Amino acid sequence: MSENISSTHQNSILPMIIIGSLFFMFGFVTWLNGSLIPFLQIACELENMQAYLVTMIFYLAYTIVALPSSMILRRTGYKNGMLIGMVIMAIGALLFVPAALTRLYPLFLLALFVLGAGLTLLQTASNPYVVLIGSRETAAVRISLMGVLNKAAGVIAPIIFTAFVLTDMAQYSDANLAVLSTELKSQQLVELSVRLVNPYLIMAGMLLVLAVFLKMAPLPEPVVEESDQSPDDGSTILSHPQLVLGAITLFFYVGAEVIAGDTIGLFGKDLGVSNFGELTSYTMSFMVVGYLLGMLLIPRWVSQQMALVGSALLGILFSVLLVTASQNDSSIWALLFSWTGVPAIPDAVLYVALFGLSNAMVWPAIWPLALNGLNARLTSTGSALLIMAISGGAVLPVIYGALADSYQSAQQAYLLMIPFYLFILFYGLKGHKMKAWK
Repeated sequence: MSENISSTHQNSILPMIIIGSLFFMFGFVTWLNGSLIPFLQIACELENMQAYLVTMIFYLAYTIVALPSSMILRRTGYKNGMLIGMVIMAIGALLFVPAALTRLYPLFLLALFVLGAGLTLLQTASNPYVVLIGSRETAAVRISLMGVLNKAAGVIAPIIFTAFVLTDMAQYSDANLAVLSTELKSQQLVELSVRLVNPYLIMAGMLLVLAVFLKMAPLPEPVVEESDQSPDDGSTILSHPQLVLGAITLFFYVGAEVIAGDTIGLFGKDLGVSNFGELTSYTMSFMVVGYLLGMLLIPRWVSQQMALVGSALLGILFSVLLVTASQNDSSIWALLFSWTGVPAIPDAVLYVALFGLSNAMVWPAIWPLALNGLNARLTSTGSALLIMAISGGAVLPVIYGALADSYQSAQQAYLLMIPFYLFILFYGLKGHKMKAWK
């Protein structure tokens, strides 16, 4: 780069505020999916696996658009790339209007893909900023701060969605819909579906306003020197095991994070939890707690690597407890969290929410470990590779959905989480230290 971002650390406060606002917006858009899945399952009459196509299509955009995003950023620059990403996201939000009016599930999926594509471009630009804006030793702390904003939006989004979209849902229960004629049932479901129109119109407007604000904001532009450019970035990048294994680890982690955040609503709905539309906010709340702990402990008392190991061990523990927990008893919530005044949830659902705590520090720890040792040019390409790993959120929840449909209880499908955390544990103990394949 013509000027390393880390050398301007004293002037990084305003860029951090700008990028922080983007991370909040990322979280708001992303974690609406947890409430959207059970909503669309009712409105479009879907099976579990079909409903989880929401996550598959949304995160598939990361796989398809990540490397093109890297190329776009080289041509347009980071700031203009972010502007383009916001406009694409606004288009995706607007596509929800005809989807809601027609109740066509493929059109909903197209809208989600366009939203995900714009978000990919934004994330490909913003994550390297957070890593490079200061020292790598404290990178996990900065990413944790971004994570707090991202997951705080994840707490708020389901609550807002429930208040404006999921009110008076009793009339759309399976029992009530089953006694209606085909015509009347279709009419009721269309009335439910159109509840999405106003929220997504507002979202499109907010994205365009943010784009105007970003255009006017004094965000510094990293510039890559010609001498750093290399025609064989692809083959060079694959010669860094810590990066490649980091991408695989992120693939499993994002799958685990999306399963924890996006399946909890449908799982709670199946168990008769009345506020199922808000359950994603439970997972996000525990993630916020995890991020705050990370900001306090890293790197003074806990290294990024040890935070990763501890997260993996917690994930394995919660997975084992989840598949053996009661679906009806809420005694653990009563014992530990009754003081919050938040509505109680069954122990099995609580352990899904607690995955948020075990997941919180994985993303912040992997990024600096995976990008360690890369030059400026390879950092851009490496970032795109790591962003591609977000495709774990496309593939793994659908596998969970297939298992949930095949098992007698969706609870047993969470066994899928154990191998994910085992690989995260491997990366924390050994994978990040590997500098050569031999």
